[in-house]
Amino acid sequence: MKKFFHTLLILVILGGLGFGGYELYNYVMRKFTRYIGSDTGKVTLYDKDYKEATQVVRGTKVTTGLKESTKDDKKYYDVKHDDKDYFILESNLTEDYNSVVYEKTMYVRTSTTVYKGTDGIEILGFVKKGTALTIIGFDKLDSDGNVNLYKINYNDGEGYVYRKYTLASEEDAKAPYDAKSVNLTREDLYGGGSPATLDYYPYEKAKFEDNVMPDEVRAFYVNSAAAAGIDAYITLAKASNINALVIDVKGNGSATYSSPVMQKYSPTSYSKAVMSLDAFKEVVKKCHDNNIYVIGRISAFNDIYYATDHPEYSITGKDGKPYQLNSTYWPSAYQRAVWEYNVALGVEAVGLGVNEIQFDYMRFPDRTYKLETSGTINFRNDYNETKAEALQTFAMYATDAIHNVHGYVSADVFGETSNDYVAAYGQYWPALSNIVDVMSAMPYPDHFSPNSYNLGVVVWTVPYKLLYTWGGYVQERQKETTSPAIVRTWIQAYNSIKAPFVAYDANKVYDEIKALHDAGLTGGYMTWNSGSSLDKYKEISSAFKKEE
Repeated sequence: MKKFFHTLLILVILGGLGFGGYELYNYVMRKFTRYIGSDTGKVTLYDKDYKEATQVVRGTKVTTGLKESTKDDKKYYDVKHDDKDYFILESNLTEDYNSVVYEKTMYVRTSTTVYKGTDGIEILGFVKKGTALTIIGFDKLDSDGNVNLYKINYNDGEGYVYRKYTLASEEDAKAPYDAKSVNLTREDLYGGGSPATLDYYPYEKAKFEDNVMPDEVRAFYVNSAAAAGIDAYITLAKASNINALVIDVKGNGSATYSSPVMQKYSPTSYSKAVMSLDAFKEVVKKCHDNNIYVIGRISAFNDIYYATDHPEYSITGKDGKPYQLNSTYWPSAYQRAVWEYNVALGVEAVGLGVNEIQFDYMRFPDRTYKLETSGTINFRNDYNETKAEALQTFAMYATDAIHNVHGYVSADVFGETSNDYVAAYGQYWPALSNIVDVMSAMPYPDHFSPNSYNLGVVVWTVPYKLLYTWGGYVQERQKETTSPAIVRTWIQAYNSIKAPFVAYDANKVYDEIKALHDAGLTGGYMTWNSGSSLDKYKEISSAFKKEE
């Protein structure tokens, strides 16, 4: 009781001297709020004998009496955490939460995007592997105490980069990732780039509790025009063992709905939309109401409408006008404005209920070597990147942004998997598979040369033998990366378009599916029929009902 009145007397006196109530209490009780700071994600707390007791994440709030003690010439303070008493090094306490990150310089381990802000969309610039970054802040800490985005000095201003693409050691940052499975010695034979400059650091693949991807995705393709009749596709899907639909968000020369993102970045696309925003939301809702997983397809770097709106960001001829390649126009995959448009559209679509964003034409045009070397066309390569570097960095940018809104990312790639080089159009399977969630190759049998793989017969007449052989090469490519994606393959769902003409009926389509499964590619399949012919899907529907 005497102690109580003594404390009360001190409170009254200090109160009269102008102390606030909270500060007064802390002064008397010697309890102060502090935060744990460090240049790493976790910090050690010590017991009464100054032995390591536990670790806590950086940014944790603790209370302290600011009682100093010294052990082995190191200064400690008392802290209370989870109602237990510990000691902590003086250097690991700070009054300001915004000062808990002690890193001053970090080095870029993977060439990466610099953002204008923390939204993960607007691009400010680009930093190459090995670049030193001056750290001036951060956006937030993850649950493990690591920074999400560093705030950095950039070009006399400020920007943000993801912490996961940096290292504290300059030497380590400049070195290629050393993985025995990765072949870094392949030559740049065709102008796509070298594997040695690409990223193979392991990544944990996304898995969202509020957006569950089926273990095996079996999908019909539905183009922009067909999406207006979604009810019929849903009915057939449910009767045919199909559990997903690939629905166009933006094709080359098509736009499905009146997107605010299109209105901002590509007014021509917006004006050509097939349906309203609300109508598209209803399409997606109907799919979900019927337990249909929705994949939104976006034609990324093959887009007539965007090239019309923005020739300054497109592949052009000497006259500065979009240059027609393979009968169409190509926004340049080097241009960050093009990246922003496609990824902002993907983020928007996920916000409308789409489960996964699939980037088609995630490549440069093919057969352009002579045009490039002669100076006939301009790819607008502002950062002096190889094609493979640009595509992998785009994949990182897109995956980061779409994962932030709990969507998955898939990449459409050519079926060119047996070759051990970086393709001239920039696609390199091990590099892309390491980043995205799903690899969706397009090994349409009638796109192969007649004598592919020396099978002794025109290959599109024997789809099982062809795709089983092809699948073996896919497995080899998958072993050449540290974090392989799911493989979900496009299959031919149309009659062959060159002689000898083959009708791809239910048996031929089933041969494709069985070949992929037997080759160990069990992530699923998607039917490619450019017209999204409901009649064709009905004709071959029994192929999807057969037991594997």
